[in-house]
Amino acid sequence: MINKRLLIKNLLAHNGENSFYDNKLLINIGSKEGKAKFLKHVCSLSNTNPISNSYIVIGIEDESNKIVGVDFFDDSKIQNLVNAYLEHPPIVSYENIQFPHLPDDKVVGLVSIRPKRDQSICALRKNIWKYWGGTVFMREGSISKPKVFDIEIKDINSEIVAAIEQNSQNNIELTLDSFHDFLLNSKDFNPKYKVFKEYFVLCWAGKPKTVGDKTFYSRVNIQLINEQVKLFYSDLDEVEIQYDEDKFQIIEYVHLGLQNQFNYYPLEKVMIHFRDNMHYDIESKLMFEPPQFDQKTLRHYLNHNDSLLKKLKNKVDLNSAEKRELVNLSTIYLIAYLNGFAYCLENLEEAKPLLKAAHPKAHQRLKDNLRILRKTKYN
Repeated sequence: MINKRLLIKNLLAHNGENSFYDNKLLINIGSKEGKAKFLKHVCSLSNTNPISNSYIVIGIEDESNKIVGVDFFDDSKIQNLVNAYLEHPPIVSYENIQFPHLPDDKVVGLVSIRPKRDQSICALRKNIWKYWGGTVFMREGSISKPKVFDIEIKDINSEIVAAIEQNSQNNIELTLDSFHDFLLNSKDFNPKYKVFKEYFVLCWAGKPKTVGDKTFYSRVNIQLINEQVKLFYSDLDEVEIQYDEDKFQIIEYVHLGLQNQFNYYPLEKVMIHFRDNMHYDIESKLMFEPPQFDQKTLRHYLNHNDSLLKKLKNKVDLNSAEKRELVNLSTIYLIAYLNGFAYCLENLEEAKPLLKAAHPKAHQRLKDNLRILRKTKYN
């Protein structure tokens, strides 16, 4: 089994970006430009490496190669995005890798691009941003370039990639060190662990809270220690955890509402199935049914929201009550958008840089709400 933290270190040590991996400070698949650039790199790396894995490492400063990390990203539908826009798409996965020197809410993103069985040429299925449908991208050194002529797929990297992956295999020392670090760093959050199939070490921690007949965990951190993969992390959302000898199940809930009409709504169920052949599968199912509110009531809240947003744009000083109300600004826009007020999506995007500068807690809430939309978009 590959230790993903060690794999990232070995990739970074391999003479800079090249034709089998790329580094990015961040990716933004919420915008058309960011989505197009991500698909371009997936397409080019897939075509350049027909029989070996390719990688994109996210959270790395370009010039210094320094590991700075990015926000935890758990979009389980990223394969749906790739399938929607690419012909002959490769299998793509996104994993969040824990590094000891990073804050708890920061990880390094690892995008793994698996080789296609038939080695067919990957191309854009349709237009996106400034790239035309039908365009084929290839990797030339560290640059992804469009190719508009017949391409001969060649294997130039499989031996190098195989050697890097072999040198990134996990061992008992790495597993024990990581297990010890998790217990030490989570000592205030009721840490637990379970070994599945005599091999997989899964650790989790969180603050329990009983609501009715259910027990929810907040401040949840779940890690697969063998691979250094952070499977789940959230400061705000609540999760329900269940497990048996063969699987570990997470049901994530979001707390949404207006004034005193807040409820817990199931967002997504994630099941990790552990196999006897030293493999595991992750299955996710979206469960979200958005809360419905009276249109007249929503218009009342939206009028006040729009007034707050206008004041932020015009740099008008807010009173103490208005500053407290900023925390719920993005939640109101999210609920209204899910209830048919389409313009609220633009307001959410417009509020992002304003809240980042004015109110860190409100900005974090906005990121969480945008994550709900991202999860539902490609379902």
